[in-house]
Amino acid sequence: MRYRRARVAGGCYFFTVVTSGRCKLFADEYAVSMLRDAFREVMVKRPFVIDAAVVLPDHTHCVWTLPENDADFSGRWRLIKTCVTKKLSDYATAWLIRPTDVDNCRKSVWQHRYWEHLIRDDDDYRAHIDYIHYNPVKHGHVTRPIDWRYSSIHRFVADGRLPADWGAGCIDLQEDIGRE
Repeated sequence: MRYRRARVAGGCYFFTVVTSGRCKLFADEYAVSMLRDAFREVMVKRPFVIDAAVVLPDHTHCVWTLPENDADFSGRWRLIKTCVTKKLSDYATAWLIRPTDVDNCRKSVWQHRYWEHLIRDDDDYRAHIDYIHYNPVKHGHVTRPIDWRYSSIHRFVADGRLPADWGAGCIDLQEDIGRE
Protein backbone atom coordinates (compact mmCIF):
# COMPACT_ATOMS: atom_id res chain seq x y z
CA MET A 1 0.00 0.00 0.00
CA ARG A 2 1.28 3.44 -0.87
CA TYR A 3 0.56 6.22 1.62
CA ARG A 4 -0.13 9.74 0.49
CA ARG A 5 1.08 12.51 2.73
CA ALA A 6 0.20 16.18 2.52
CA ARG A 7 3.45 18.05 1.99
CA VAL A 8 3.25 21.82 2.29
CA ALA A 9 6.41 23.89 2.52
CA GLY A 10 6.30 25.90 5.74
CA GLY A 11 3.31 23.83 6.85
CA CYS A 12 2.15 23.18 10.38
CA TYR A 13 1.58 19.49 11.19
CA PHE A 14 0.23 17.33 13.99
CA PHE A 15 1.93 13.96 14.55
CA THR A 16 1.31 10.81 16.54
CA VAL A 17 4.36 8.55 16.78
CA VAL A 18 4.09 5.24 18.65
CA THR A 19 6.66 2.82 20.03
CA SER A 20 6.82 -0.67 18.58
CA GLY A 21 4.36 -3.02 20.23
CA ARG A 22 3.28 -0.12 22.42
CA CYS A 23 6.21 -0.86 24.73
CA LYS A 24 6.40 1.61 27.62
CA LEU A 25 9.79 2.88 26.58
CA PHE A 26 9.21 6.48 27.68
CA ALA A 27 8.03 5.56 31.16
CA ASP A 28 11.70 5.97 32.01
CA GLU A 29 13.02 9.51 32.56
CA TYR A 30 16.37 8.74 30.98
CA ALA A 31 14.69 7.48 27.79
CA VAL A 32 12.64 10.70 27.64
CA SER A 33 15.86 12.70 27.94
CA MET A 34 17.29 10.74 24.99
CA LEU A 35 14.21 11.61 22.95
CA ARG A 36 14.64 15.29 23.85
CA ASP A 37 18.33 15.10 22.90
CA ALA A 38 17.40 13.56 19.55
CA PHE A 39 14.97 16.40 18.85
CA ARG A 40 17.65 18.97 19.70
CA GLU A 41 20.26 17.29 17.50
CA VAL A 42 17.94 17.07 14.52
CA MET A 43 16.70 20.65 14.99
CA VAL A 44 20.29 21.92 14.67
CA LYS A 45 20.71 20.14 11.31
CA ARG A 46 17.16 20.51 10.02
CA PRO A 47 15.40 23.38 11.85
CA PHE A 48 11.71 23.35 12.70
CA VAL A 49 9.56 24.70 15.52
CA ILE A 50 7.87 22.45 18.07
CA ASP A 51 4.66 24.35 18.75
CA ALA A 52 3.43 21.78 21.30
CA ALA A 53 4.35 18.27 22.41
CA VAL A 54 3.63 15.56 24.93
CA VAL A 55 5.58 12.37 25.61
CA LEU A 56 3.64 9.46 27.09
CA PRO A 57 5.08 6.05 27.97
CA ASP A 58 4.31 4.49 24.58
CA HIS A 59 3.74 7.39 22.19
CA THR A 60 4.25 11.05 21.54
CA HIS A 61 2.17 13.79 19.95
CA CYS A 62 3.65 16.95 18.46
CA VAL A 63 2.67 19.98 16.45
CA TRP A 64 5.52 21.25 14.29
CA THR A 65 5.91 24.22 12.00
CA LEU A 66 8.42 23.74 9.20
CA PRO A 67 10.62 26.42 7.64
CA GLU A 68 9.11 28.45 4.81
CA ASN A 69 10.56 26.53 1.86
CA ASP A 70 10.71 23.10 3.45
CA ALA A 71 8.12 20.30 3.55
CA ASP A 72 10.35 17.41 4.67
CA PHE A 73 8.86 16.32 7.97
CA SER A 74 9.38 12.64 7.11
CA GLY A 75 13.16 13.12 6.85
CA ARG A 76 13.18 14.78 10.24
CA TRP A 77 11.19 11.93 11.80
CA ARG A 78 13.56 9.41 10.22
CA LEU A 79 16.54 11.23 11.78
CA ILE A 80 14.83 11.52 15.18
CA LYS A 81 13.81 7.85 15.23
CA THR A 82 17.28 6.74 14.14
CA CYS A 83 18.97 8.92 16.76
CA VAL A 84 16.75 7.60 19.56
CA THR A 85 17.23 4.01 18.44
CA LYS A 86 21.03 4.38 18.49
CA LYS A 87 21.01 6.11 21.88
CA LEU A 88 18.73 3.48 23.38
CA SER A 89 20.61 0.46 22.08
CA ASP A 90 23.34 1.01 24.69
CA TYR A 91 20.73 1.64 27.35
CA ALA A 92 18.42 -1.29 26.59
CA THR A 93 19.46 -3.51 29.47
CA ALA A 94 18.58 -0.82 32.01
CA TRP A 95 15.07 -0.02 30.68
CA LEU A 96 12.56 0.03 33.47
CA ILE A 97 9.89 -1.88 31.58
CA ARG A 98 8.50 -5.42 31.56
CA PRO A 99 10.80 -8.10 30.03
CA THR A 100 8.31 -8.81 27.23
CA ASP A 101 8.36 -5.12 26.34
CA VAL A 102 12.16 -5.16 26.25
CA ASP A 103 12.05 -7.99 23.71
CA ASN A 104 9.54 -6.07 21.58
CA CYS A 105 11.56 -2.86 21.79
CA ARG A 106 14.85 -4.53 20.94
CA LYS A 107 13.38 -5.79 17.68
CA SER A 108 12.24 -2.31 16.74
CA VAL A 109 11.88 0.79 18.89
CA TRP A 110 9.23 2.44 16.71
CA GLN A 111 6.16 1.50 14.77
CA HIS A 112 7.03 1.74 11.10
CA ARG A 113 4.51 4.43 10.30
CA TYR A 114 3.11 7.45 12.08
CA TRP A 115 0.01 9.59 11.88
CA GLU A 116 0.38 13.04 10.39
CA HIS A 117 -2.20 15.75 9.82
CA LEU A 118 -1.73 19.07 8.06
CA ILE A 119 -3.18 21.80 10.28
CA ARG A 120 -5.84 23.65 8.28
CA ASP A 121 -6.59 26.80 10.27
CA ASP A 122 -6.50 28.44 13.72
CA ASP A 123 -9.41 26.35 15.06
CA ASP A 124 -7.73 23.13 13.89
CA TYR A 125 -4.46 24.29 15.46
CA ARG A 126 -6.13 24.99 18.83
CA ALA A 127 -8.00 21.67 18.76
CA HIS A 128 -4.78 19.72 18.21
CA ILE A 129 -2.89 21.66 20.87
CA ASP A 130 -5.73 20.96 23.32
CA TYR A 131 -5.62 17.28 22.36
CA ILE A 132 -1.89 17.15 23.04
CA HIS A 133 -2.17 18.80 26.44
CA TYR A 134 -5.15 16.71 27.53
CA ASN A 135 -3.72 13.39 26.34
CA PRO A 136 -2.13 12.36 29.68
CA VAL A 137 -5.54 12.79 31.33
CA LYS A 138 -7.27 10.87 28.52
CA HIS A 139 -4.93 7.94 29.14
CA GLY A 140 -5.41 8.05 32.92
CA HIS A 141 -1.86 9.07 33.84
CA VAL A 142 -2.94 12.22 35.71
CA THR A 143 -6.18 14.01 36.59
CA ARG A 144 -4.97 17.46 35.47
CA PRO A 145 -2.87 18.18 32.37
CA ILE A 146 -0.49 20.41 34.35
CA ASP A 147 0.51 17.38 36.46
CA TRP A 148 2.10 15.58 33.49
CA ARG A 149 5.81 16.29 33.47
CA TYR A 150 6.56 15.73 29.79
CA SER A 151 4.21 18.24 28.19
CA SER A 152 4.44 21.65 26.57
CA ILE A 153 1.48 22.73 28.71
CA HIS A 154 4.05 24.04 31.20
CA ARG A 155 5.36 26.47 28.56
CA PHE A 156 1.81 27.50 27.64
CA VAL A 157 0.99 28.24 31.31
CA ALA A 158 4.28 30.12 31.86
CA ASP A 159 3.61 32.23 28.75
CA GLY A 160 0.08 33.01 29.93
CA ARG A 161 -1.57 31.22 27.01
CA LEU A 162 -3.37 28.76 29.31
CA PRO A 163 -4.38 28.94 32.97
CA ALA A 164 -2.70 26.42 35.29
CA ASP A 165 -6.04 24.72 35.93
CA TRP A 166 -6.82 24.26 32.22
CA GLY A 167 -8.37 20.86 31.56
CA ALA A 168 -8.80 20.04 35.25
CA GLY A 169 -12.46 19.26 34.55
CA CYS A 170 -13.85 17.25 31.70
CA ILE A 171 -13.28 18.86 28.31
CA ASP A 172 -14.82 18.03 24.97
CA LEU A 173 -12.21 16.97 22.42
CA GLN A 174 -12.74 16.23 18.76
CA GLU A 175 -12.95 12.48 18.29
CA ASP A 176 -11.00 12.37 15.02
CA ILE A 177 -7.73 13.71 16.44
CA GLY A 178 -4.72 11.56 17.23
CA ARG A 179 -5.42 8.23 15.58
CA GLU A 180 -3.70 6.39 18.41
